[in-house]
Amino acid sequence: MLSSACSCSFSQRPILAPSITKFRVLRPGSSSLTQSSRIVESNFKSSKSKRKISCFRHAIFPSENPQSECIEHFLPEEVVKPDTDKSNSGKRDWKSSLLEAADTALRAIGSRWTVPWSAETILQVMLLWVAAFWLIGSWMIPFAAHMAGFNKGSLTFRGQALFSLVTDVTEGLAGIAILHCCLSQFHPLPSDWFRFSLSGNWQLEVVLGCFMFPLVNQLSQFNLHLLRLMPATAIAPSSVEQSILARDPVAMAICATVVSVCAPIWEEIVFRGFLLPSLTKYIPVWCAILVSSVAFALAHFNVQTILPLIFLGIVMGVVYARSRNLLPPMLLHSLWNGFVFLGLMR
Repeated sequence: MLSSACSCSFSQRPILAPSITKFRVLRPGSSSLTQSSRIVESNFKSSKSKRKISCFRHAIFPSENPQSECIEHFLPEEVVKPDTDKSNSGKRDWKSSLLEAADTALRAIGSRWTVPWSAETILQVMLLWVAAFWLIGSWMIPFAAHMAGFNKGSLTFRGQALFSLVTDVTEGLAGIAILHCCLSQFHPLPSDWFRFSLSGNWQLEVVLGCFMFPLVNQLSQFNLHLLRLMPATAIAPSSVEQSILARDPVAMAICATVVSVCAPIWEEIVFRGFLLPSLTKYIPVWCAILVSSVAFALAHFNVQTILPLIFLGIVMGVVYARSRNLLPPMLLHSLWNGFVFLGLMR
């Protein structure tokens, strides 16, 4: 009877009252029968209450479906905010694409160097180099020439060109000596420090760098235009310009050696070979390229060439960071100085 009542609950509303009266009408008899009846009644009540709850739930919610509930729960969000979700996903895709492109470009520049020294050594080398550069060019060489009986103002164009060559070579040797003395305690250095090599695909890097020369030239013209807008400052022509104006072939050959051979070698050793990699210990590679390029431009002490030299330094810094070879930036530097020298000869 119990099983039939429960089976009916899945097809129609359960009729519980007759079942309760049937099981509760008991014939009085012996104590054993009464006791057994109480046990049966107790067990029936507990099982009946469970089955009644189960049957009651099925009766009240006959058509409820968990899957439909999930659909109803998510359907309003998809229907109400489709455009917002699409726009947000579009923004995320745009930002992620931009970040991926920037990350790819930064990885293409190159990774950081392994720098064994601290910021104190970097500052020490650069300060010593600036002091040596100033002392040699402004005091030591002029004093030595004076002691030898020469006066720079009375020198011929060839003498002035030779004076510039001696000064530049001495400054370069002093810079290399400072680097050797300050970094000797860190020897042996990692293999990608101060590396010169003819092997590799650096030739393509140099060709691509040469395509930047017209842009450097445009920045040079823009820099000169800015100076015209400022208060006029008298700038004396350099010895290179004086030798070109004099059209002295020997003086011009000496000056070409200074600007196209000597200066690119020691300047690239100091700024790209030492300063740029050292800065990557504390800042990213692209930032180290920018900072070293600004220092490279300021070291020329010429406001007429600040902007083009910063950009040129960035180009040579990128080439060096990609190749880990000092030969490509030296060659680029030499080609640019030769390009400027030929431009002055017109």
